[in-house]
This record gives sequence, structure tokens and C-alpha cells, in this order.
Amino acid sequence: MTTDKVLSLILGGGAGQRLYPLTQQRAKPAVPLGGKYRLIDIPVSNCINSDLRRIFILTQYNSASLNRHIARTYSFSRFTNGFVEILAAEITPERPDWFQGTADAVRQCLHHLDDYKGDTILILSGDHLYRMDYRHFIARHEDTGADITLSVTAALREDASGFGLVKIDDSGRVVEFSEKPQGEALERMFVDTTQLGLSREQAERRPFCASMGIYVFRKDVLRKLLVDDMTDAVDFGRELLPGALQKYNVQAHLFDGYWEDIGTIGAFYRANIEMTLPLPPFNFFDTEAPMYTRPRYLPGSKLLDCGIQSSIITEGCIINGATIQNSVIGIRSRIDHGSRLEGVLMMGADFYQTLDELQGDVNRGHPRIGVGSNCFIRRAIIDKNARIGAGVQIQNESGRQNYEGDGFCIRDGVVIIPKNGLIHDGTVI
Repeated sequence: MTTDKVLSLILGGGAGQRLYPLTQQRAKPAVPLGGKYRLIDIPVSNCINSDLRRIFILTQYNSASLNRHIARTYSFSRFTNGFVEILAAEITPERPDWFQGTADAVRQCLHHLDDYKGDTILILSGDHLYRMDYRHFIARHEDTGADITLSVTAALREDASGFGLVKIDDSGRVVEFSEKPQGEALERMFVDTTQLGLSREQAERRPFCASMGIYVFRKDVLRKLLVDDMTDAVDFGRELLPGALQKYNVQAHLFDGYWEDIGTIGAFYRANIEMTLPLPPFNFFDTEAPMYTRPRYLPGSKLLDCGIQSSIITEGCIINGATIQNSVIGIRSRIDHGSRLEGVLMMGADFYQTLDELQGDVNRGHPRIGVGSNCFIRRAIIDKNARIGAGVQIQNESGRQNYEGDGFCIRDGVVIIPKNGLIHDGTVI
């Protein structure tokens, strides 16, 4: 398999409504992850680790911070042909509309790909958490002579109805799609997943093939589908791929590692907090396939008289006399004495405040960026540059699942303090 024939396209243009308010001021792939990364770092790192160095990122919605992160993070040697390049949505006389969906986004950007050699197109999502060597995926595509190959994961019965499912024949060829089927429609999508390499015991537990939303296309087939055959199709999973089954060889490739679609607040919060476990489902500590992000050259974190248990503390933090359990503390975070955080994803800050800025906060009666003294915060997401005053209690004791508050909201039972948010001293949530 030769990776120099492959062009990688990462879809990052969606509005990310299910992750709101984390996407209020940024694109979904730019949402911070694990204290120091961003979601986009996952597929880009997977590409780099798979020796795929020609990477396009399709952007549209709130893309400024995403574009800035890509420009500051990924720069290959001038002596290679590698690049990570933004393809932003364009309004032209021939294309007067913004991206209408995943397939339409690729359709509108196809003409840019003509400037690059390559007969294979790898299409990836920008909001999934997983580690994959795409070379195995592409090798399956080539070995089967496929026109299209999609990566699938074997799903449990109780989870299967939440995915787009595919049915395969004995050779692994896809013969049917079904989007989030229920009841009898779900039973019809039953698959003997031993065909894809699972043991009999594993296959009995996970008898459904869920599409991961990542695909390999022959370039000429992709063009024919988008430009000639299905000019009105705007989405890969719901329209274009089901319509391609009769005419093209569509194969499935089983991915049997950790994979999480973190497109909802609940899934996003859980995936981050699980990183604090002794053996996390997704582990950033992998020397052979590391996850890359922007180097910030921050000092080591300073912890004064703290109690820390099962938590991640990233660079540049100043934490004074706090108790932290099962939490992820992002870059440049400040937490004052007497505060207790349990199950908190704190995304940190984009900058350190100067002495003049700190004095300005005092003059306005505002807390400084970070968490003030004597707070108790549990099961919450604190977005970048948020200000939490002294004596604040964030516990959601009423158990609300979804709620709009003054300066905060609750999604999937998780309290969210939005980016640049302000919670005054003594507030109880």
C-alpha cells in the first residue's frame, strides 16, 4: 500500500448544535479536549501516525479559532510534500450556497483536489475519539478491489439503535443501510460479526455493525457519485452511500478498538472524565502513536498544599490549597484555597491576566479568571476564561437534565459555564 496516493479530508464544518454552548464561539472540531488538546487533533494525529501527510480540513461554522489552531500547530518540513490545509466554505457563482451536509461539503471542494495527485480519498469526521492506523483501513479497501470502504464497529444490542447500521454478506460486502432502526427493523440488521474477525463470544455480544462515519473512496467513484449520479444528495450516511450499493462495490472494515462519538454533551463529558481512570478507555499515553497538539511552552503547574486524586493537571496551572478528584484541569487554570472540585472538566484559560487586568477585575467587582476560594463544584464543565467567584456552589442538587440559567446551562445533567462566563460570589447552582 502506498500512502502517497491518498488525500485525507476531515469534515469540520458542522454547527455542532448538540455540543452547544461549547460551540457557541467555536467550531466543533476546535472544542478543547483532555485539558490541552482539541477535537481536531485526533483525526489529524491519526493521519500523521498513519504516514498520511496530505490533509485537508473542511470548515464553515465559527471557524476562526479552528483555523488559528491548525496554522499554529501543524507545519511539516519544506522538504516533504506534507501539509494540513484549510478548505473553507466558499460562495461562488457556480456554488451559491454554504455546505448543506457532509456529502455536499466534499462536492463543493472537489475542484480543489484536482491540483493534487492521488486516486484514493479518505474522509474522516472531526468529532470522534479513537486511535486508528488508517493504513489497515486503506489496505482492506485495496485488497477487496472496493470502490468504497466504510469503517464499522461492532455494537451491543442495547446501543445499536443509536447508530447508522450496515448489513454485510459473507465476503464483507455491504448490502444494506439502516439509519437508527428500531424493533423489527433493528432485528433485520443482525450480522454474524465473526465474518469480520471477532471471536464467537464477542460476536454474540456485539451482533450489529455500526458505521463510524469514516470512508475510503476511489477518487473517480466519489466524483461520479457527487457530480453525476446523485447531485442532490447532501449527506453520506443517509443518502449517498445507501444509493451507491446497487452500482458499486461497497466493503466494510472492522475497527475493534475504542471509539466514541463525542457529539453530545453527555458523551463529551464522560469521555473526558474517563481519562482520569487508572486504565482509561482512551489513553493519550502512547509512545508509538502519540496525539499531537499546539506546543505552548508553558511552565510546569504549581500546586500548593493541595489534595489531588485521580485527576489530570495540565501545564501552567496555579492551584492553591484545593481538593480535586476525578477531574481534568486545563492549561493556565487558577484555583484558589478551600475549593473542592469533583468530576469537573475545567478547560483553563487562553492567557494569563496581567496585574493591571487583575486590579481592573477588583475595581469592577468581578472575580478573576479561574475558580475563586471556598467553592464546591461537582459534575460540571467550565469553559475557557470563565470566572467563578468565591463561595460558589455548583452541584445541580435538583437533578435537572436540561435547563437554561443565568450565566450557565445544564445539558445531560452536566452544568456548563460557557466560555468567558461570569458567576458571582456566593452563587448556588
